[in-house]
Amino acid sequence: MTRRSVNGEGTGVNNIPPNGEHPGDTPVPKKDPDAPHGKVELKKKVTLLRGISIIIGTIIGAGIFISPKGILKNSGSVGMSLVVWIACGVLSLFGALSYAELGTSIKKSGGHYTYILEAFGPQMAFIRLWADIIAIRPAGLAVISLAFGQYILEPIFRPCGVPEIAIKLATSIGITSVMYLNSMSTSWTNRIQILLTFCKLLAIVIIIVPGLYMLFKGETKNFENAFEVSNIKLTGLPLAFYSGMYAYAGWFYLNFVTEEVENPEKTVPLAICISMAIVTSCYVLTNVAYYTVMSAEELLASQAVAVTFAEKTMGNFSVAVPVFVALSCFGTMNGCLFAFSRIFYVASREGHLPEVLSMIHVRRHTPLAAVIILYPMTVLQLFVGDIYSLLNFMSFLRWLFIGVAVLGLIYMRYTRPDMPRPFKVPLFIPAIFSFTCFFMVFLSLYSDPVNTGIGFAISLTGIPAYYIFIVFDRRPKWLQKGLDSFNRSVQIILEVIPAEH
Repeated sequence: MTRRSVNGEGTGVNNIPPNGEHPGDTPVPKKDPDAPHGKVELKKKVTLLRGISIIIGTIIGAGIFISPKGILKNSGSVGMSLVVWIACGVLSLFGALSYAELGTSIKKSGGHYTYILEAFGPQMAFIRLWADIIAIRPAGLAVISLAFGQYILEPIFRPCGVPEIAIKLATSIGITSVMYLNSMSTSWTNRIQILLTFCKLLAIVIIIVPGLYMLFKGETKNFENAFEVSNIKLTGLPLAFYSGMYAYAGWFYLNFVTEEVENPEKTVPLAICISMAIVTSCYVLTNVAYYTVMSAEELLASQAVAVTFAEKTMGNFSVAVPVFVALSCFGTMNGCLFAFSRIFYVASREGHLPEVLSMIHVRRHTPLAAVIILYPMTVLQLFVGDIYSLLNFMSFLRWLFIGVAVLGLIYMRYTRPDMPRPFKVPLFIPAIFSFTCFFMVFLSLYSDPVNTGIGFAISLTGIPAYYIFIVFDRRPKWLQKGLDSFNRSVQIILEVIPAEH
């Protein structure tokens, strides 16, 4: 890629003398062996294997290793908890299949944001985007990063606790490295994601194999009276499903990068189906392994279930479990950031965010500005904000907007019947799933009305923001000139230009 295309966009990049050259010179940039050739755009580099690794790598975080307790606690019995794990896997598959139809009929990146925009218009999509930017994405990334910082340091500080400042420093290093990786190369981001996904699956296999071996040897005492009717809590089952649906959340991340998927008509549905089959099998078999070795009471009392399991079955090898958990968290961080940046990239392209966020690095072909925009917000929340409270306020909004997006699928079946749909699901699948999402929102309102109400209030601030920043865009000339100058400066510093279509 020569500098001529940069000049063609009028960025003025050539006015900066690189490495002591004269301002009038047209330097030829060094060739990066990893940089794709051709026009500046996001390349289709997400193959089937990479798509599967994005989905599995973001669904499986730290939860299955540390605290898969919510389902058991609220279902009341071992047998019923396994039924809930399977049922949540099937419901999540329904959601994933609905998104497979949306992703193959609307071939744009951006996931929830794009589908709400197409079905219900820009205002609803902007409110979703607003909630993402001010709270959901930075807080979510900060929480999984804190888990990484905690578990990567745990073997070093054993048997003492890890100091909080050390956790936050390790977390900052983790976030910085993920940001750098995503900024530098899409190919390497995907390669690392595949490696980390295999590490997660290896950790799960290390748990499943000894557990099933002991089960086949006759260790079945914890499964006796597994469906004891007196223990089953019907009132707790909705909360058990709530916990289960959160454990499977992440099946939608491939839809955030649809434009970068090779042959999306085939790859998206296939990656989703394979990933959900693998994750559901892993979750159910891991819990069977836990119950073989530990009683329900021991599992509920454990601070880190996988560590307790390893201590009972593998002795000193249990020291390695926190490292596997940290790698699992790092994979989730990497996959999430890769997907999140594409939301901001698409929203900028639609005019809902500053134009520089939809620009591509001239050599790396990555949406550099869209990647790094999350960095200051995440680190700020890490050191300043009460992240967990923020997540409590906002977490239900995820299900509200996913429900709205899937409802949009049903709506567009009637309003846009001629839209090409290479992959089409029976209508009962999105209907059941959207009902599940809205039921979970209702459950949030019922069980925690204060936090849910605050979350609604925060998200509704997106309405005045939409009119201030998007609709009423007549700004004073001096302000517009300042914004243009700022955009130009960022563009030159980051070496990004508008994508060629």
